Amino acid sequence: MPCLESVGDDPSCGPMMRPCAIKTAPATGCLDFHTLTLSDVPAILPMLRQATTRTCDFSVGGLLMWVDYFRYSISIVADTLFVMGVREDDLDVTAFSLPVGALPLSESIALLRSFCEAHNIPLVLSAVPEEAIPALQALGAREITPLADWSDYLYEAQAMATFAGKHLNKKRNHLNRFRADNPQAVVEPLTAANLPAVKAFFEAQHMRADKGIMADYERLAVMDVLKRPELYGFEGAVVSTPEHGVVAFTMGEAIGDTLYVHIEKMDHDVTGSGESVAHGFAAMMLERHPELRYVNREDDAGDPGLRQAKMAYAPCAILQKYNVTF
Repeated sequence: MPCLESVGDDPSCGPMMRPCAIKTAPATGCLDFHTLTLSDVPAILPMLRQATTRTCDFSVGGLLMWVDYFRYSISIVADTLFVMGVREDDLDVTAFSLPVGALPLSESIALLRSFCEAHNIPLVLSAVPEEAIPALQALGAREITPLADWSDYLYEAQAMATFAGKHLNKKRNHLNRFRADNPQAVVEPLTAANLPAVKAFFEAQHMRADKGIMADYERLAVMDVLKRPELYGFEGAVVSTPEHGVVAFTMGEAIGDTLYVHIEKMDHDVTGSGESVAHGFAAMMLERHPELRYVNREDDAGDPGLRQAKMAYAPCAILQKYNVTF
């Protein structure tokens, strides 16, 4: 059984648990995990930038916005980041992320093996990108299981910034409809000046009751980002009109050649507001970061509506992920 500790009660779902803070002697080559916090961002960012995958699990937002849901703790050894949490498809099973940083993968896995043996838990990696599977198999992985519902949707940045091409014809039509209906609409960067209006817009949005617990966590995470966006290091865009005020906003981060879109909210009663913010943010970020080639709009978590919305932007790739057991 994985070692878990209570972190309080949630009236909607009972006790909230996270892997307990298993400690080893803080010496070179030993893993010493502590709960991930915003103060860790400067330390972990250089290692996240060394990840060779474009999946969202190796971004600041992918970790920090979901730290409570997936119960992330971290340890840094030899400029390598180790993340302990739970399996994405089973919150009762302790699991680790693929280590990233300076250590060879063989040494990182050896450290995780020793840690798990010392604490009598199986070594399970979750949300492992597909390109890492052969190397893990060579190191003794015995079970590889696809993670249904957790694949990331990847898009060409230039396509998102232009909506050019037949495959984006519907999106382009929605954008043109928005522009025709709202000729004085403004698409601008998210700043301290418009942040209060963005907060008010988001707080006024009503969430459907059938969305489930993940949606509740995501809403709380977005509210936390809006309270202190400077600590996350995100960039964002806001769409507003004279008639409605803010109708959409988005936030994300650029790592290497990929823009990770962590937050995107719109007024669904304003036709084309979603297309306007998605298009405007991609164009804005391409101008700021000309090295960008891709946009990762993350997974759909098994939500049929989200899946349909993400497919409508014509992804150039769907990034598969796996659970790996040693």
